[in-house]
Amino acid sequence: MAWLILLFAGIFEVVGVLGMNQIKRKPNVKAYLLFALGGLLSFACLSYAMRSLPMGTAYAIWTGIGTVGGTLTGMFFFGESKEWRRMLFIGIVLAAAVGLKLLS
Repeated sequence: MAWLILLFAGIFEVVGVLGMNQIKRKPNVKAYLLFALGGLLSFACLSYAMRSLPMGTAYAIWTGIGTVGGTLTGMFFFGESKEWRRMLFIGIVLAAAVGLKLLS
C-alpha cells in the first residue's frame, strides 16, 4: 500500500509542477490553487508512505516520479524538446527507481 501512496505522491508532485507552469504562463487563482493543492497532497502522501518505506528510497522514488513526470508533461503538452538524450536520461532515472524498488 505504501508504494501505491508513493506513486500518488509523485503524481501530485507533477500536478504541483503544472500549477507552477500555469503561474508562470498566466497567474490566476486557479493556477495558485493547483500549485498549492498539488504540493500539499504530494507531501502528505510522501509523509504517509515514509511510515513504511525507508526515507532515502521513498524520497528518491518521489523525486524520480516528479522529474520524469514533469519532463514528459513538458515534452508532450508544452512543446519542450524530445531529443533522444533527454529520453535516455529519463530511462536512466526510471531504471534507478526500479532498482531501488527491487532492493527495498
